[in-house]
Amino acid sequence: MKMNAKYFLKGMKLVIRGLYTAVSGLVTLESKQANITNNIANANTTGYKSDNLTMKSFDEVMLQNKDKIVNGRNVRQQLGSISLGVEVDTVNTTFTQGTLKNTDKQTDFSIDGRGFFMIQKGNEIVYTRDGNFKVGTDGNLMNTSGDKVLGVNKNTGAIEPIFVGADNILIDNENNIYVGDRATHTLGTADFEDYNSLKKIGDNYYSGDNAILNANVSVTQGSLETSNVDVTTEMVDMITTMRSFETNQKIVQMLDETLDTAANQIGTVR
Repeated sequence: MKMNAKYFLKGMKLVIRGLYTAVSGLVTLESKQANITNNIANANTTGYKSDNLTMKSFDEVMLQNKDKIVNGRNVRQQLGSISLGVEVDTVNTTFTQGTLKNTDKQTDFSIDGRGFFMIQKGNEIVYTRDGNFKVGTDGNLMNTSGDKVLGVNKNTGAIEPIFVGADNILIDNENNIYVGDRATHTLGTADFEDYNSLKKIGDNYYSGDNAILNANVSVTQGSLETSNVDVTTEMVDMITTMRSFETNQKIVQMLDETLDTAANQIGTVR
């Protein structure tokens, strides 16, 4: 029994199209899995905000053929639209409040509500919710990465590192930093109108333009903000993503076997 070459080629095109669709799903699900893994890995990172990866379908294409016969001639007919797969749309950061945990350590700070601490990283100012600070060997207040915490000098108004030395520090309800018994700086804080404009740049830092400096930010001394990652939710998402990945793998394997059969058996010239 001979197979019509035209229908054979059409069938192979559909198989190849399905292969591309399934593979695009695998690539996207791999990115989603990496995002979930990163969230879980940072579940105990101070002030970390979880990310959520969203997906979107590729632009749909219209399927059509000329199998319809009118007045003895093949005419074009629309079969409907089809999507050729999915891709990563955006990665959105969830800025919901983490739990505030008391540490009773005078160099630990947390933010309740909106806002960020200002940190000097190299020659630029970056922002973070991680208030796990310490006094460095040079006497300046710094974070665990060794970058200096910024404040506004009470005398000059300059934004600069906060020198503490060997003295005790205290912060009041207006974010004034007292070194010993003297208010030397206002703790540097910032806020943004649109958090979607912020970019994660590693080390629990954010970069962003049009920062609102010294905004009304509620800072508490002697506590830290925990990560807002919900580990249970992330684990459920991980299992769902893995199952979807396995399903797509099986589809790819099935389509690959179909192509192998078509190339080595059906398409063999006898």
